[in-house]
Amino acid sequence: MTPSDVYRMLEDNKSERGIENWLKLEDTNGLKSFGIGLTKLRVLAKKIGRNHTLSQELWKSDIYDAKTIALLIDEPKKITREQAERQVEQLDVGLLTHVFSSCDATLAKSPLAFEIANSWLATNHDLRRRSGYGLLYELSKNKRNMKLTDEYFLQCISDIEEKLLAPNETPTMRMAMGGALMGIGKRNAVLNKRATKVAKACGPIDFNEGDKRCEPFDLLKHLTNKTLLKKLYP
Repeated sequence: MTPSDVYRMLEDNKSERGIENWLKLEDTNGLKSFGIGLTKLRVLAKKIGRNHTLSQELWKSDIYDAKTIALLIDEPKKITREQAERQVEQLDVGLLTHVFSSCDATLAKSPLAFEIANSWLATNHDLRRRSGYGLLYELSKNKRNMKLTDEYFLQCISDIEEKLLAPNETPTMRMAMGGALMGIGKRNAVLNKRATKVAKACGPIDFNEGDKRCEPFDLLKHLTNKTLLKKLYP
């Protein structure tokens, strides 16, 4: 499949309502969109299949949907550290930042994900830190990597606790940290107990900026969900 084939696929699946919503966003940074939701883009990505070369071509696009497809179809073992560092510098749209490191995108499946996450979490670079927390959320679901021990995640929780309770973090960064904490807290009973303690201390995370009014992210509600607790504490 070529980039032209993908653009035709996107055109065939465009959403006028989605386009209208896209035009109302304040942080599109000049990117255009076919207005296709992420769920649908995932379906289209599966139809296309893994293709590193195609992914690199689509990433150059000025269309949000094409860039998202690029992140979803890349090949995990072909992603280099240089590529990840280059792409994170090019994340100038909030929605794209989220997909880049989370949402089951390819970077988190890369053998380099653990190394990259730890490196980015240790920086003061906004996009790298946010992406680092996104990767941490995805890594929390990985039960095969022997480096992902309870001790490692307990240290991550302590680091998140310190920063969540600090007054100088932005709403978007607090949301990224909250997402990572939620993922870790769903991993097992030991981590759930520790994450729940932090969630109680920090309270719901208000991520409203400007005129946007959304319900705060109730992290505690997610960590004390009855279905989850039944699974973790049988």
